[in-house]
Amino acid sequence: MSNIVLSISTNIQKEVMAYYATYFIERKAPGVIFAAKLPDATITMYKSGKLMFQGGGAEREAARWGTVEKTTTQHSSSIGAKGDILPDKFATMSVLGSDETGTGDYFGPITVAAVYVPTSKIELINELGVKDSKMLTDDYMRKIAPDLRAACVHSVLVLRNEKYNSLQAKGYSQGKMKAMMHNKALQNTLTKMAPEKPEFILIDQFAERGVYYNYLKNERELVQENVLFSTKAEQLHVAVATASILARAAFLKEMDRLSEIAGLPLMKGASSKVDVQAARIWRNQGEDFLRSITKWHFANTEKARKMV
Repeated sequence: MSNIVLSISTNIQKEVMAYYATYFIERKAPGVIFAAKLPDATITMYKSGKLMFQGGGAEREAARWGTVEKTTTQHSSSIGAKGDILPDKFATMSVLGSDETGTGDYFGPITVAAVYVPTSKIELINELGVKDSKMLTDDYMRKIAPDLRAACVHSVLVLRNEKYNSLQAKGYSQGKMKAMMHNKALQNTLTKMAPEKPEFILIDQFAERGVYYNYLKNERELVQENVLFSTKAEQLHVAVATASILARAAFLKEMDRLSEIAGLPLMKGASSKVDVQAARIWRNQGEDFLRSITKWHFANTEKARKMV
């Protein structure tokens, strides 16, 4: 089933409501101003001016009102994703997805989010503005994150740099830390969902299945049932796209906290500009302070040391 979305004017909105008046159904989802259900299609109108068509007759009905703007269904092969082969119509299924951010940033934490989006909420999540987070700005993700948290069962984990450095010193690789965080976030979300279960779990792949579970070989509880791995997973189901946004919002919140205690806006990434900023902090506030707000084993540390 594809979701077809049109942008329509106020005048067309009135025409749509009159045309489908005999098929009217009550819908209390946020932002919905009109909904209708035909034998083979569901029509939903939003305050934003979006008109969504779902079902076998979606294309026929959408053609009455304008040119198709977008469809939400993507296939892994069409976007060059690597990993498990996903079931047909995967984008319309009830899925628990997980994703992480912050792994390449010298300042700031690693954050992981797991989010459950059932079929019944895919339409709402799309309307709230979710798409591949790489297409969204940080400010926009901050803006929509509260609504997404309210709409979905989820778990967000933040690994601050003090703990990161401690684990790294004990020999934990970044891959192992991420695997442990994904596994825990998925566990947390499944517990909150119970007794409901997702049709599938989709992890945005940062390691192949065997490597991922090898990282977790000493964990007492493993999430393994119906787990799929794929790169570019945020483009394959809104659950992972939502997880990506919530993980990013948590990362940005922690960056705000670190910037406040550092006394200046900390830079993202690990570029040469970050080296310069790290050296400045080292000179002004000392090595111990810099260590507490960074991933200390990154090459930026030695580059900053030479500048100091």
